[in-house]
Amino acid sequence: MNANPITLELYRHRFAGIADEMGISLQRTAYSPNIKERLDFSCAIFDAQGRMVAQAAHIPVHQGAMPDSVAAALAAVEAWHEGDLVILNDPFAGGTHLPDITMVSPVFLANDGPHFFVASRAHHADVGGMTPGSLPLSTELYQEGLIIPPLKLYERGMLNEAVWRLILRNVRTPDERRGDLAAQRAAHLTGERRLHELAAVHGCEEVLAYARYLQVYSERRTRAAIRTCPDGCYTFEDVIEHVEDGNVQLLPIRVAITIAGDEMTFDFAGTAPQVRGSLNAVLSITKSACAYVVRCLVGDDVPMNAGCFAPLHLRVPEGTLVNARPPAAVAGGNVETSQRIVDVVLGALAHALPDRIPAASQGTMNNVTIGGTLPDGHAFAYYETLAGGMGAAPTADGLDAVHTHMTNTRNTPVEALERAYPFRVMRYAIRRGSGGRGRYRGGDGLIREYELLADATVTLLTERRVRAPWGLQGGQAGATGRTLLIQPDGREEVLPAKCSRHVRAGTRLRIETPGGGGWGQADDP
Repeated sequence: MNANPITLELYRHRFAGIADEMGISLQRTAYSPNIKERLDFSCAIFDAQGRMVAQAAHIPVHQGAMPDSVAAALAAVEAWHEGDLVILNDPFAGGTHLPDITMVSPVFLANDGPHFFVASRAHHADVGGMTPGSLPLSTELYQEGLIIPPLKLYERGMLNEAVWRLILRNVRTPDERRGDLAAQRAAHLTGERRLHELAAVHGCEEVLAYARYLQVYSERRTRAAIRTCPDGCYTFEDVIEHVEDGNVQLLPIRVAITIAGDEMTFDFAGTAPQVRGSLNAVLSITKSACAYVVRCLVGDDVPMNAGCFAPLHLRVPEGTLVNARPPAAVAGGNVETSQRIVDVVLGALAHALPDRIPAASQGTMNNVTIGGTLPDGHAFAYYETLAGGMGAAPTADGLDAVHTHMTNTRNTPVEALERAYPFRVMRYAIRRGSGGRGRYRGGDGLIREYELLADATVTLLTERRVRAPWGLQGGQAGATGRTLLIQPDGREEVLPAKCSRHVRAGTRLRIETPGGGGWGQADDP
C-alpha cells in the first residue's frame, strides 16, 4: 500500500465528514420526531463494488446490514444513470425490518462510473401493517407492513409517480412519510455534491485510490486488534423472552467464538429455531451485532469501512432466531434479538478478555408504538425506543438512562413529543437503584409515564422482563424492566413484555426500563 499516512488520515476524515453531513441534512429536513429528534437513521458511502468506504457514527444495527442492502440494489439494477435512486426495505434483501427504509444512489465522478454509491437508512414511524407504528405482534412478514423490493424510485432524476403513490397509499401517515423520504433524498444529494467537490480538487484517481487504501488500513488494524486476544474457543448462552398465547418461553441464543491468529469465527449452532412471532432476526442483523462488538474492541480511531468485516466469519444455521427464513416475522428481531446477540458475543469474549468486557447492559430497546385516529380524522403513529442502564465496565460504573449497543438514538424530548402527539408526559425520571451492585455498579434505567389524550392502540416489544441483565466477575444483575397500564380510575395492570392493547383517553402507560449489570464483587457486605 503506497498511501501517504498524512493524506490517508485526511481522507479518513473527508469521507467520514461527507457521511456526517449527509446525516445532518437528513435530520434537518426530516418531518417526523423519530428521525428529526431521535436521530434514528444512518448514512454511508460505498465504492463501485458496493464495499463500505465510510459510515457516520449513527446506528450500530445498520452498519453490517447496509452493505447487504447496497449489494441487493446492485444485483437488481442492470444499468445505473445519474439521478437514479433505488429504494428498498425487504429484510430478506439486506434490510433489517420493514420500518427501516434504505435508499441507494450512484455517484458519477466521470463518464466511466458509477464510482461511488451513497446510501441512507431511516426508521419510518409507520409503513402500514397490523398496528400503528408497524411493530406488531406479527406471525409473518406480510402482517408487518409494505414490503419494498429493490426498485428505482427515481430514474435519471425523474420520480416514479406510480411507486410514490403506492408507498404513500399503504401507510397511515402519508404526509409524514412524504417528508421523511424527501429528506433521505436530500441527504443523498448532499453526499453526491461533496464527493464531486472532493474529486474536483484532488482528482478522481486519487480519491478512488484512498478509498481503497482506507479499507486496507482498517482491515490491517482490525486484524492487529484480534491478535491481542488469546487464541481459543469461547462460548456463552443467553435467552430471548418469547411470548405466545400468554406464556413466556425462554429461547436460547448460543455462540461459540473461535479466535485463531488474526481472524474470528462466530458459530451460532444450538440457537433456538425461528418462532411464530416477530423475534426472528435476518442474517444481516447478526452480522451487524458481531461486527459492532469487534468494532468496540478495535477502538474508534480505526475508520469504519468494509475492511473491518474482512477478518470476521459467521456460521449461522438457517431457520433459527438469528438467521430466519422467509416469510418469518422479523419486526422484533431487529430491535430486540439484535441486543441479545450482542450480549452473548460479549459474554463469550468475557472468558477471553475478562479485564476488558463490561457486564450486560439493559439488553432491550423497550420499543413502544402508540397510534390511532384523532376526532378530525387525522391519523398519528408514534414510535420510540427507551434508554436504560449501561453495564458496568472493569474500570467504571455504568451510565444511567442511556441507549446502549445496537441502538444509538436519543429519547424524544418531552416538548417535541407533546407537540406532535396527543400525549402528556406525567413522569420522566431515572429509576434509582435498578443498576446491579458490584465493585462498579451498573447504570440505572429510567421511568417514562405517558397519559394518552386520545383513544389509541399501544404495542410493546420489550425484553429483560423475566431474565435480568447479568453481572460479571461477581457483580450483581440489574433489575428487570416493568410496564404498567394505569386506568383512569387508578387500577393498575402489569403488561407482558410483548403485547398490544386498545386503550381509552385518560389511560396512563408507565415503562420502567432495566438497569445494567454490576462488575466485580462489591467492597461492602
